[in-house]
Amino acid sequence: MKHIALTPPMGWNSWDCYGAAVTEQEVKKNADYMAKHMLSHGWEYVVVDILWFDPDAQDSQYTPYGDICLDEYGRCVPAVNRFPSAAGGKGFGPLAHYVHALGLKFGIHIMRGVPRKAVYARCPIKGTDLTCRDIAHRNDNCPWNTDMYGVDCMRQGAQEYYDSIFELYAQWGVDYVKVDDISFPYHGGEIELVHNAIEHCGRDIVLSLSCGPAPREKAEHLCRFANLWRTTGDFWDDWNDLYHAFEICHQWEGVGGPGHWPDADMLPFGHLALKSTERGWGDRWTHFTQEEQIALMTLWCMFRSPLMVGAELNDNDEFTLNLLTNDEVLALLRDSRNARQVYREERYNYAGEVIIWQAEDEMGNTYCAVFNCGPKPRDLAVQLESTLGLPCGSYVVRDLWAHECIPATDRAIVLTVPSHGARLVRITRR
Repeated sequence: MKHIALTPPMGWNSWDCYGAAVTEQEVKKNADYMAKHMLSHGWEYVVVDILWFDPDAQDSQYTPYGDICLDEYGRCVPAVNRFPSAAGGKGFGPLAHYVHALGLKFGIHIMRGVPRKAVYARCPIKGTDLTCRDIAHRNDNCPWNTDMYGVDCMRQGAQEYYDSIFELYAQWGVDYVKVDDISFPYHGGEIELVHNAIEHCGRDIVLSLSCGPAPREKAEHLCRFANLWRTTGDFWDDWNDLYHAFEICHQWEGVGGPGHWPDADMLPFGHLALKSTERGWGDRWTHFTQEEQIALMTLWCMFRSPLMVGAELNDNDEFTLNLLTNDEVLALLRDSRNARQVYREERYNYAGEVIIWQAEDEMGNTYCAVFNCGPKPRDLAVQLESTLGLPCGSYVVRDLWAHECIPATDRAIVLTVPSHGARLVRITRR
């Protein structure tokens, strides 16, 4: 697994826009858009989020004890009323083929465990004399979804069941699997079963763990057995969520690296919630201001979080597309290292907090991101030596959002940072 996700994955996920009710046609049209407008900038994953196996899903709510779609071995399969190409036992194979033909990669969301329906039906576990009932831990239930029981990792058949579902995903051509209800609370045993199943399936599959917050003290285990893991609960277009993200990213700084990335969650940009009612909000354009979106994208790229956008991409305006396809900013995500918070103003400063992050790349460039969490614009002088550890001297300073070089003294970079906004510069010694 560690030879994949060498840089943070970038893609589209259906949750923020379509909740649990996305259809095949909606997935395809977003894949088409990504291939045309975003692939050349590094965006490549198309991920079908939760409950693709529920024929009755209508929005972001879950059907209690729903009649989900299973095969004879107790494995979830796509609901054909929503994914017509899955008919005849083809599963996600045809949709994955469609996505691959565009030059993209295909992903799905799954729930941890074994389906209740398979347990009560005593579905056999493929390749064994056991049934799904034999591995179910019926006192281990997801608190917000009724479809699954946890798997008792100590029982014979537990690994074989996970092997069987990832064998199926490999046959379909799945490249990315987001496993939910597994990292908070932390289910280390099932994480290892999933990891082993991917290792055995014969296909490179990125493993993303959800939801968060994953325990910081489990960082070593996460780096060993997963490619991505959520550092927070669901992140939405609310300034309070973004403000809290600064603290979370600081807690996880230094952990990410090739093959293993803390995940700050999705980018709620653009047109959201066509079929969602999360937080009581419905169909809308993102609540984030343009400055807040720039701050969010700057922090995610500096921190090197995976980037998953959740909008209906075909409705993107020019600002949103430019935000997602700024190659100078995305180079920070792809090529930088040693990202860290180097300064944070007193939290109760009358003018609002200033936060500064710094990173470097192999070419000797220094990146500096300056965030203004306060209610008014701030004029700031970032000291080269005392704040960034750079010797005083002559530098080329490039504003990566404005695509232009800006003046600097031999001791400081002077910036005006808008309220709830960010400035991102690359500093190169002359």
